[in-house]
Amino acid sequence: MTAGFVGGGGIRLAADVWGTASAPPLVLLHGGGQTRHAWHRAGPRLAALGWRVVAPDLRGHGASGWSPDGAYDLDLFADDVRALVTELGGRPVLVGASLGGLSSLLAAGEAPRAAVRALVLVDVAHRPDPRGARRIAAFMRHRPDGFADPGEAAAAVSAYLPHRPRPDDPEGIRKNLRRHGDRWVWHWDPRMPAAFENRMDPPGLSDRLLTAARRTATPILLVRGGISDVVPEHIADQFCAAVPQARCVDVPGAGHMVAGDRNEHFIDAIVPFLEGVG
Repeated sequence: MTAGFVGGGGIRLAADVWGTASAPPLVLLHGGGQTRHAWHRAGPRLAALGWRVVAPDLRGHGASGWSPDGAYDLDLFADDVRALVTELGGRPVLVGASLGGLSSLLAAGEAPRAAVRALVLVDVAHRPDPRGARRIAAFMRHRPDGFADPGEAAAAVSAYLPHRPRPDDPEGIRKNLRRHGDRWVWHWDPRMPAAFENRMDPPGLSDRLLTAARRTATPILLVRGGISDVVPEHIADQFCAAVPQARCVDVPGAGHMVAGDRNEHFIDAIVPFLEGVG
C-alpha cells in the first residue's frame, strides 16, 4: 500500500509499505535520482521474512515534496530520515543505497541521533571512487529536456548500465518518469542535479562519515556490488577497518545499483545480518 510520512521541515514523503503493522520496521532508502520503485522486488521479499517494510521517495524524488528553495544538502536528507524514524518508532533497521546510505549514516551517527537497530549500506561507504561519482553526476545531467517516450528513456538507462539485460518491456520505466508537456522527464526536481554538483565527495565529508559510523554503536553491514565503479574493494576495506562494528559482503555481478542488478543475491546477502539484529 502507499502511505504518507512527514520529513524534516514538514516536507511530505510518499512511501510504499509492505508487511503487518506489528512487525519490526525496516526502511529502504533509495539512491540519488531513483525512486521508491527501486525496491519493488526487495520490499515484498523482506516483508515475507517478517518485517514491516517502508520505502519512501526521498525529498525531490518521485511523489515526495520538493525542497521549496531547491536546496538538497545531505543534512536535509538526514533530517528527513530522523523524522521518519521518529514517526515509525520501534528502532527500525535502515537499508540505504548510495544517497540513502549517506543520509542514514548521518542520521544515526550525528546529533540528534536517530534510534535505529542497525544499518545496511548498499554500495556506499565513507567516500566514492571519483570516476564512479562523476559517471553518476553525468547521467543525472544528461538529457535535461527529457525523452519522447519511455522507450527512449529505457535506452538511456541501458547505455548507462550495459551489464544489466535490457528490459523486454520499456514501459516498466514509466514509474520513474513524469510528463512535462509532450516530453517524459525523470521523476525528480530538475534543480537537484545542480544541487548535487561537486557535493558527492567534498573536503571533510569522508572523515565526518567515518566519525558518524563509529558513533552509531549499531551493527553495520556494507553490501558492495562486485563490479561497482563507485565503491571498489579497497574503499570498502578501508571503511570496515576504520569502523569496528562494520563488516562487508560482496554481491557478485552487481554494479552500484545492487538490488536492481541482482535482487535475489542482494536479499541472500542481507538476510543473515537481519536475522542477527532482528
